Amino acid sequence: MIPITDTIALDDRDIEERFVRASGPGGQNVNKVSTAVELRFSIGASSLPGDVKARLRVIGGSRVTAEDVLVIDSREHRTQAQNREAARARLVEFVTRALVRPKRRRPTRPGAAARERRLVTKKQRGAVKGLRGRGRRDDD
Repeated sequence: MIPITDTIALDDRDIEERFVRASGPGGQNVNKVSTAVELRFSIGASSLPGDVKARLRVIGGSRVTAEDVLVIDSREHRTQAQNREAARARLVEFVTRALVRPKRRRPTRPGAAARERRLVTKKQRGAVKGLRGRGRRDDD
């Protein structure tokens, strides 16, 4: 179990970890040891509430597969344990962000003074632009 909040925790059965060979720093160790972690979290099978699952799919973006699985890849550290912790921390971060319900936008209208200011600046800009261009000949 991975605790997220006091009431919500992720079940280990919904998480699958695969260890693969990583690229980058590490010398010969990179070629011998599978240190990179590919963490797969099944969104649909998890015990999260429905609205949180929907937001997690949106936040996950291209990391969510067609099978409704969130894939997190971690290969920034040289040890398997550190990469595993980093991947799990990123999963907790994703779920924590998905738990936050976005505020509903209340539509507002501009006030009378704001409308007046806008019209005044538009008139000023129009006057400036009207002075540009070719000069008019009065001797025609």
